[in-house]
Amino acid sequence: MITTRLTEEARQRHGLSYVATAALGRTMASGLLLASSMKREEARVNIRVKGNGPLGGVMVDAGANGTVRGYVDNPEIELPPNERGKLDVGGAVGREGYLYVVRDMGYGYPYSSTVQLVSGEIGDDITHYLVRSEQTPSALIVGVFVGAEGVTAAGGVLIQVLPKAANDEALVEKLESRLGALAGFTPLLQAGKSLHQIFEDLLGDEGLQIFPETQMLHFHCGCSFDRVLGALKILGETELQDMIAKDEGAEATCHFCAEVYKANEQQLQELIDELRVEKAHS
Repeated sequence: MITTRLTEEARQRHGLSYVATAALGRTMASGLLLASSMKREEARVNIRVKGNGPLGGVMVDAGANGTVRGYVDNPEIELPPNERGKLDVGGAVGREGYLYVVRDMGYGYPYSSTVQLVSGEIGDDITHYLVRSEQTPSALIVGVFVGAEGVTAAGGVLIQVLPKAANDEALVEKLESRLGALAGFTPLLQAGKSLHQIFEDLLGDEGLQIFPETQMLHFHCGCSFDRVLGALKILGETELQDMIAKDEGAEATCHFCAEVYKANEQQLQELIDELRVEKAHS
């Protein structure tokens, strides 16, 4: 899965630092990969990472329809590179804390699970979740390369062993060895490798079949001005009158996409009038 374009959009929308871009980009790719196995188009996966690092929390909402949105609590946090010379996502997120995953299948009650963080590097933590909570032998590799010009490579790959093959120790060991030999996902993209070539290198000798269908991925948030007005209306007449008197309007920013919505005095007065009419008819 290649998520370069949408990760760059998230970086620009939220004004993310280098390490915050990597943390959010990895989590968005992880969310999309988890959602890709869900059957209904309206199905969604929510991932919340809450560690003890300076970045605070990371929140991502991803859908089986290829849409994703997300944010971090402290987008401007920056850290020096780690001992390997890479962005210190683990240090920013924190290595102590929890990973929360909610799967909404599009029907019935959502399924939620919580596991402890193992590294704060996101990929390791999602893999740990899949093994512990879903009892699925899995390997997840996600990466983001961001430089002065922005995000130039981002994405990931998720490989899961189906139940019938889980007892094939030779196959599992072979996959672990090959994945362990990868230097990372983004270096492969920067080297010009396509997803098809990456999978051929990993599994080409295992009867690999690649389906021709592809899915467009994009950063998308369902917020709107009407929803903002609805939220303001819930505050009640007294609070709305106070906004008119003190601020001459109201301003709201969406956490997920950083879109700013402004309501002027007239629009707030219309909300007050609606509340009075509703009260008179109740």
